[in-house]
Amino acid sequence: MGHAATIHSPHDAPAAGAEPALAATYRKIAWRLIPFLVFLFVLAWIDRVNVGFAKLQMLDDLKFSEAIYGLGAGIFFIGYFLFEVPSNLLLEKIGARKTLARITILWGAASMAMAFVTTPTLFYVLRFLLGVVEAGFFPGVVLYLTYWFPAAYRARVNGLFMTSFAIAGAVGGPIAGAIMNGMQGVGHLANWQWLFILEGIPSILAGFAVLLFLPEKPQNAKWLTPAEQRAVSQAVALENAEGHKHASFTEALRNHRVWLCAAIYFCIVSGNATIAFWAPSIIKEIGFSNNLTIGLVSAVPFIAGTLAMVWNGIHSDKTGERRMHCAIAAVLACAGLVFTGLSLHNAPMALVALTVAAVGILAAFPVFWSIPAAFLAGTAAAGGIALINSIGNLAGFVAPYMIGALKATTGSLSSGLYFVAALEFLAAFLVVLFVKKHH
Repeated sequence: MGHAATIHSPHDAPAAGAEPALAATYRKIAWRLIPFLVFLFVLAWIDRVNVGFAKLQMLDDLKFSEAIYGLGAGIFFIGYFLFEVPSNLLLEKIGARKTLARITILWGAASMAMAFVTTPTLFYVLRFLLGVVEAGFFPGVVLYLTYWFPAAYRARVNGLFMTSFAIAGAVGGPIAGAIMNGMQGVGHLANWQWLFILEGIPSILAGFAVLLFLPEKPQNAKWLTPAEQRAVSQAVALENAEGHKHASFTEALRNHRVWLCAAIYFCIVSGNATIAFWAPSIIKEIGFSNNLTIGLVSAVPFIAGTLAMVWNGIHSDKTGERRMHCAIAAVLACAGLVFTGLSLHNAPMALVALTVAAVGILAAFPVFWSIPAAFLAGTAAAGGIALINSIGNLAGFVAPYMIGALKATTGSLSSGLYFVAALEFLAAFLVVLFVKKHH
């Protein structure tokens, strides 16, 4: 491989070596921003994937096939793909508060509208619209955090934010199971209709909270002293000014590393979409039938994944190493998915394997996102991060659709799990081959 085909992973000095006062300021910022951003993304994730629980009853009620469900679950990501880059470029122009508030309110409304699905066409349209309105939230937050934290902190900060994937899986499952169990027939609505309505309302309220709570940039944070505001702003500005960071979106589009990152991310996301949309079905297939039990059991892989995600991000920052932290996680995801497919007849083994898969999938995320942030800044970061995320998230369309189609063809979930496992292995292969250590 020639030198031009490599992505150089940042050799970040460990954050522990930072000036103590500045390190204390970063902790203060993290405690202020991260819990709220995690809460928002938990709501987004629940509203995105609750269709996986609705499916347990919705398909019978509406006479939908597994293939219809797979296409509807995945078509969300087509809308997401088309509108993500424009949303992030708009964020760079009008600011994070207005952008994140708009996104949060609209996805709550779109999620509630899902309660009134009656035909496959309406199912596809509303899932597409949910993708359109949610587009830009995740890359918007990744970009927003670059306004506050320099590179040496990003893997751990991204890891803390991305625990929202796992927390949503851990709390979303039991909540969805409880709603599905408790709301059947209330007010002449089915339990899956109540699921969409009751889980959409908090998102609308949270959108208005964004306008009240979220400061635009460090200089707007009233809970920082003027000295702290200056120190944080200068640290980020200095880092963006030095080195060889690309600053315009056109430069980002021409950068082969952006497209390579998008391919790697596509492979990683395929696993996340699989456990998000199919974990309830996998758990039902291995022998659990009660909706609340399915919800509680589905939380186990996500809890383990949360711990792995935080640990991997912190360890990666401490060592300054990105490449193997990401690749090993993807290999673990591959192994877990393969063994889940092999163990569907054995409930305990299948659950262990699914947990291993979740650990690998989720641990790869925070480390991956520290790689593109090392060579993008300004508008290039806004557009480049969104482009990587939007292309990567097309896997959210491909993986559920392929699993649904393969299950319809073979009668088993196993073949679809093997397909996604192969993509996870490809992610590890690309990272090891193309992401080189910075010397």
